[in-house]
Amino acid sequence: MALDILTPSRSEARLAPVPQRHAAAFCFALLTSACALASFVFACATPFAAFAVVAAAMLPLRTALPAVLGAWLVNQGIGFGALHYPVDPTTLAWGAVIGVAALGATIVARIALAALRTAPAPVAFAVTLIGAYAAYELVLLAATAMLGGAASFTLAIVARLGLTSAAWLVGLVAVSEIVRLLTPPASRRAAS
Repeated sequence: MALDILTPSRSEARLAPVPQRHAAAFCFALLTSACALASFVFACATPFAAFAVVAAAMLPLRTALPAVLGAWLVNQGIGFGALHYPVDPTTLAWGAVIGVAALGATIVARIALAALRTAPAPVAFAVTLIGAYAAYELVLLAATAMLGGAASFTLAIVARLGLTSAAWLVGLVAVSEIVRLLTPPASRRAAS
């Protein structure tokens, strides 16, 4: 697959709350703020799949990946700095795996959104979240072979975390839409 399919034009962006020239900064601020909140509230259950969908819906892949990476860095900084995660090889490895899983989820989200470009937004977001969440969880599950922790992959836990990601996605899309509605019409016209 050519990488150009992974780069939406502005008219294909599913979320456009601010003018295009501010989209990367807005997405980064939205995701890092949401990640800080989620990291303090949920610690190890940060909804990176939801973050991946929002970034992929708002930005081309080349800028969506750094936005998600920034959210992951905030998560790790809070985890090790404020929540005092143990600084040991296993915890550090899990942190890296979570980062890889978040980036993988972003790539899957961009591919899914490109494939679903004609679908209604709610359908596209729902299907994309399922794909991104599956990719995220599969990367984490694969890491359990080396790092342990397979007992955490029960249906109840995975389903609860999936629903948490869905709720975060709804909230992040709502915030984006509120910002879009509050953006002056002249700014929106300049963005198109």
